[in-house]
Amino acid sequence: MLHKALKTHKDGVLLAIKLTPKAAKDALVRLEADSTGKTRLKATVTAVPEKGKANSALIKLLSKKLKLPKTNIQLIAGDQSRLKTVLFAGDPKTLLGRLEKQMVMLGFTE
Repeated sequence: MLHKALKTHKDGVLLAIKLTPKAAKDALVRLEADSTGKTRLKATVTAVPEKGKANSALIKLLSKKLKLPKTNIQLIAGDQSRLKTVLFAGDPKTLLGRLEKQMVMLGFTE
């Protein structure tokens, strides 16, 4: 089952995220629809949104929770916005299955 927040891309898999900086803890919270109806993974980080600190914290959190190297995770949209798109670089088919499995293990189901 394909999570609506995940989308295959020629260079890997894209994940739509809504990030809340300056939160109480670093966490992947839940899947939710934004105002346009697009499903995003809601994430929180304790880092402040200045000089890329919150973005770096997000990549570190995704790496830890989804068990992928930080070097394979790239922010490709939303650098200065709460609405972000992250690219997990690699073979799309392999990555999609791996990411779906990790998201289910973390309790994210549709």
